Amino acid sequence: MRILLFSGKGGVGKTSLAAATGLELSRLGYRTLVMSVDPAHSLADAFDLETELFHGKTGDPYTINERLAIHEVNIQKEIKRHWREISAYVISVLRTTGISDVEAEELAILPGMEELSALMYVNQFRREQRYDVIVLDCAPTAESMRFVSMPTTLEWYMKHIFAFQRGLLKAVRPIANRVAPFELPSDDYFANIQNLFGRLAGIDELLEDPQITSVRLVTNPERMVLSETQRAFVYFTLHGLAVDGILVNRVLPPEVTDAYFQEWRASQARILEEIDAYFAPVPVKRIPLFTHEVLGRERLEELARALYTTGEDPAAIGRTEAPYTFAKRDGHYEIRLQLPFAAKGEVGLFKKGDELVVEIGTLRRHIGLPTSMAGLSPGRAKLENRILTVEMKES
Repeated sequence: MRILLFSGKGGVGKTSLAAATGLELSRLGYRTLVMSVDPAHSLADAFDLETELFHGKTGDPYTINERLAIHEVNIQKEIKRHWREISAYVISVLRTTGISDVEAEELAILPGMEELSALMYVNQFRREQRYDVIVLDCAPTAESMRFVSMPTTLEWYMKHIFAFQRGLLKAVRPIANRVAPFELPSDDYFANIQNLFGRLAGIDELLEDPQITSVRLVTNPERMVLSETQRAFVYFTLHGLAVDGILVNRVLPPEVTDAYFQEWRASQARILEEIDAYFAPVPVKRIPLFTHEVLGRERLEELARALYTTGEDPAAIGRTEAPYTFAKRDGHYEIRLQLPFAAKGEVGLFKKGDELVVEIGTLRRHIGLPTSMAGLSPGRAKLENRILTVEMKES
């Protein structure tokens, strides 16, 4: 099974590109699911489905054609299916504060429930071998980071906190409930958590396997959008996910020659040059701005033709190795950068803002730094076996 994860800043068009990719995959014969992980779902809107028809079946995959289904995770249904005890306890606590029942039920939808529910479905479909490819239409960048980091966070909690917390509360619950302003969680609450964790078992390995999961970052040729795409690239790399494509959407096509767009064209040309330089060697695709809104199956198929060349397989594995990785060894931070064609004496390093700039002859690579390393400067560097290791230290 393949998992294609589409992420990017809100409004860049990732839902349309994910939907178009799903259609192309189904045309090529893959059993495909496009799943929306964004709480503000727009997948059904992209296919221009009638609201009443679609949302009457929401919560389960909805068939588009014989090889394609779409799925918008419905958190209200997921609470009834998977989060019943946890939600019931949170609601009971909120009620003690004087909040009305309706408000309590709304507030009991905790951050992460939707993302974890989607991960459980991915794991379930993998075990059932129901689909060949799952395309994930993710929430904007920050929520996408939470989506991919949740399995690791939950695993740490289960290993280090869960058993102790469950055992402690089991011992003190009868006494504490007599004096506490609200009842402590019952053992059913912890059983619910344990059951959820079981449903997620192995999902972190699935996401970090480049033979299975690939990230496609969607951006626009605009400065503010590019900055967020660069940060997303850094953090997906930091989390061990393989980014094998950058999709630059809404590029002005050559036939737009009106003087009104002259400044836009010059600006886009500068940004596109930066994109090619920053993300190399990750492939960059350019998708033109259409003359109309991309809405409905026919126009999504038109978008797919612009996105994929004849004979191209969207499920094909692009890159399996990250262009660079971050590590902490012997108390200091390191960046390891693949430089297959570099020779000693050709490499130059300097810091620019929160980026490390690497110069190799006439080429230049910009490496965005995670927050923990943004205040550090490059120190010693060594090139061995086509890998450049740069030690980062305090200025």
